[in-house]
Parts: sequence; structure tokens; C-alpha cells
Amino acid sequence: MRDGHKITVRIHSPEKAPAGGSPLAVMYHGGGWCIGGLDDEQPLIGRLVTDFGLTAVNVDYRMGPEFTYPAAHDDCYDATKWVCSTILWNASALGADPSKGFIIGGTSAGGNLAAVVSHQWLDDKLTPKITGCLLKIPAVLNSSAYPEKYRKDLQSWDQLEFAAILSRKACDLLMNNYVPNEDDRKGPLMSPLLWKSGHKGLPPQYLQICGADPLRDEALVYDRVLREEGVKTRVEVYPGVPHGFWSLFPQMKASQKFMDDSVKAFKWLLEQK
Repeated sequence: MRDGHKITVRIHSPEKAPAGGSPLAVMYHGGGWCIGGLDDEQPLIGRLVTDFGLTAVNVDYRMGPEFTYPAAHDDCYDATKWVCSTILWNASALGADPSKGFIIGGTSAGGNLAAVVSHQWLDDKLTPKITGCLLKIPAVLNSSAYPEKYRKDLQSWDQLEFAAILSRKACDLLMNNYVPNEDDRKGPLMSPLLWKSGHKGLPPQYLQICGADPLRDEALVYDRVLREEGVKTRVEVYPGVPHGFWSLFPQMKASQKFMDDSVKAFKWLLEQK
């Protein structure tokens, strides 16, 4: 990493790689930038490697309160650059060929990290180009940074103050531990919806949004803003279920649909390259 720290990435390769290399996926787990780990994305990654023969890199970034803002963001960007530089220097090292598809994605805070990396990658004109982005229940607009023009469309933060799994109190606790400086919360890393250079030129985005989630409306507004700037998107909304429900209640039909839709999202994103 840029400051000399080391992090862990877990690389998943298909049992039999496709001729000429696999599509590439880089995933960032959720947990409010403070909890969670590599196992969180494992169920989805296992299906992706099996179904699409892709190579997946799972990033275990540093978290608060031990490592505060912007450590997680820096780690995910640096790790993604490392993956691509490794492939460029030694194409057989990971068995991946990003020209067949290069998708990044994440859940909740990981969705925020994926959204940020996609913007940074575009601004820095890096290659290979990211061809798709999967944002599952993403945090894309901090409540302290709500623009007046969107405020009427951002009701879920107040409506779902006491929501199951992720309440406002839980959000505040996580935010205080990762971003103790309140001014930093208004910046583009915590609110990529307000990215200074805009969103034009971003790769296709697939958003999965929970209906009983305080983060619901910011994701819906993000989708609208992306489409207004010419970014191709697809959205799935799951009515009545809270943030991250599928990981706690995997036997629910809605949970099985969510996971199936995540796999379908990758199929759609791979078709857009």
C-alpha cells in the first residue's frame, strides 16, 4: 500500500480456466468500513467463479477505528491497481484477461468503495478499463451532505431511523469510528454521488437496493443521476426487507432471489463490455 502497510487479498480461480484467460472481478466487503472480512463475499464469489469461470480478487482492506479515513478507500484503490499491474507484467500470474470483462463490486460500505474506485479509475485514465460495477445496498451520499435539490427525494434516512439491522444509531457509530472528522464526511469519497468531475464515462452499473434500508433513497437518486449523465444502469429493489437481510436470513425466498440477482448482475455486466 502507498503508506507501507500490507493487506490481504484472496484470489479465486476457476478449476479450469477458459482458453486465453478469465474475466476479472475485484470485490470489496461491507461492514461500515469498521467490521466484516473476506468471508462476507465468499458465497457470491464461489458462484461467480463456477458459473462464469472468472478470476475473483477479494480485498481485505484496513478498517476503523484502528485505521481511519481514508485508509479503506486508499487500500481498495491501491489493491485494484496492484491486481492490474500484476496481470500486465505477467499475464499468467492470475489467469485473468480484463479484456474479457473487468468488474468491480461490493456491499454497503463495499459498494461505496466500488463506486469511488470506478470514479478514481476514470479520472486517472487507468487501463485496463473497468467494464462494470455491482453496487449492492451502497452508501453513496452521507446524510451530512444532502444537497437541497435532492432533499425531497431522500426520505428513507428519516423514515427508517429505527430500521432493523442498520439503524441511524448504528450508522452514526460506524461513521464516528471510520470518519471522526465531520468535514471529511461531506467529501466525494464518502459521497460519490457528488463526485466533482461528474459521472459521465463511468462503466455500466448494477444496483441492488433494499426497500426498508436507510440507504435506499440515496441509491435511487444515484441511479437517476447516473442515467442523466449517460451511464447505463440496471436496478433491482427488494420491497420490505432491511439492509443486508440475505446474509442473516439466507433461507428466505427473498434472500435466494437477491443472491440469484447478484449472479445475473454479473452476467449482464459481462455482456456490456
